[in-house]
Amino acid sequence: MNRKSLMVTEEESDNRLDSYLVKQYKELSRSYIQKLIKENHIKVNNRFEKPSYIIKFGDKIEIDLPKIEKPSVKPENIQINVIYEDDDIAVVNKQQGMVVHPTSDTFSGTMVNGLLYRYGSELSDINGAMRPGIVHRIDRDTSGLLVVAKNNGSHKILAEQFRQHTANRKYHAIVSGVIKETSATIDAPIGRDPMNRLKRTVIGGGKQAVTHFRVLNRFKDYTYIEATLETGRTHQIRVHFSYIGKPVLGDPMYGYRNSKFRLKGQVLHAKTLGFTHPTKKKYMEFTSDLPGYFNKLLRVLENSYFRE
Repeated sequence: MNRKSLMVTEEESDNRLDSYLVKQYKELSRSYIQKLIKENHIKVNNRFEKPSYIIKFGDKIEIDLPKIEKPSVKPENIQINVIYEDDDIAVVNKQQGMVVHPTSDTFSGTMVNGLLYRYGSELSDINGAMRPGIVHRIDRDTSGLLVVAKNNGSHKILAEQFRQHTANRKYHAIVSGVIKETSATIDAPIGRDPMNRLKRTVIGGGKQAVTHFRVLNRFKDYTYIEATLETGRTHQIRVHFSYIGKPVLGDPMYGYRNSKFRLKGQVLHAKTLGFTHPTKKKYMEFTSDLPGYFNKLLRVLENSYFRE
C-alpha cells in the first residue's frame, strides 16, 4: 500500500473530489479513482466522502493507493480477431460466446487470456489483474468491436471518451415484434433489478440511459434495427428493447424462450466503433461485417418471414 497526503490549495478548491484526483494522478482513470473512493481508500479530513464531494481550501486528502497487481491471468493461445493495432491500441472483433475478461467463475478461455498470449505485458493495468487492457466490454453472447488499451495513458483517454459519451457505438440487432416507427429514441433510466441482482431494469432513480434506433428492415414477426448508444449502461440495448416490448431475439435474460431458430444467445452485434485516437488525436472509425449466425438468420427471415 502506497500512502500519500495532499492539501487542497485555494486555486484547486470548489472541484469534485474525483476530478481533483484525476488531475493529481494523470496515469489513473477517473473510473479507477472513483472505485478507490467508494472502497474507502481515500479520506478527506479523516472522513470518507463520495466522489462528488466538493473539495475546499485546506482540505487534507489522504490516499492509500493499492499496489497495482500484475496480470495473473494465464495467457492462452486463443484466436483473437484483431482488425487494427498500433503502439497504443488494438481493435478486436469479438466472436459470439466469448467472455471479455475473467470473472470469479470464468477464469479461462476469455478474450483477455488471448490478449495476454498475443501482447504479454503490453497492456494497460489500471483496471487490475483481471482486466488488463479492457476499456469497455460487451456481453458474452454479443459479437463485435472493442478497443483495447496497450498503456495506461491511452486507457485513461479512451475511458474518458466513453464516460463523456463521445465514442460512437452502433449495434445491429433483430428484435421480436414489428416496430412501426422508422426511427425513435428510448430514454429510460436503468438500474439493478431489485428482484434479481444479475439483471438490470428500467427503474426510477436509475442512471440515465439513452438509445437511438432506426429500422433497417421489417419481417412478419421481427424487426432488424440499428441502435446507437448515447450512454453505455450494462445491458442497455437488451433492457431498453425489452422495456418497449420488443426484446432482442434469442436473449435468454430479457426476452422470450424461443427455440425456433436454435440460437445460442441474443442476436446483437457491435458493428461500428468510433473514437479519437489517444495519441494521434484524430477520429478513427471501424466497422465489422455481420457474423455468420446473424447473416444466416437474416436470410431465413427474408425468405420466410416477410411482413404481409
